Amino acid sequence: MFSYTTYKDQTNEPHFLDACHLCRKPLGNNSDIFMYRGNTHFCSKDCRQEQIKFDANKEKGWKLSSSRRKSDPNKTPPLTKPYGQGLLL
Repeated sequence: MFSYTTYKDQTNEPHFLDACHLCRKPLGNNSDIFMYRGNTHFCSKDCRQEQIKFDANKEKGWKLSSSRRKSDPNKTPPLTKPYGQGLLL
């Protein structure tokens, strides 16, 4: 008889719906599961909202840094100290 199990099925890794993606709280059989972006699962609306905020802030940071690079790629950053520091004797 043929078996259609995959390598992942044979390992002892937990199923992806066993625990909350953020707080790792176990997800019960009869508890609600809150999904985000397709396959990311959470135990509560609060955990899901925290991840949404985190992702939004991360994306804002990426957009900000890419807009800074696009503003003037040939511009060199200003020197903070025009003269070298040394010890006068």
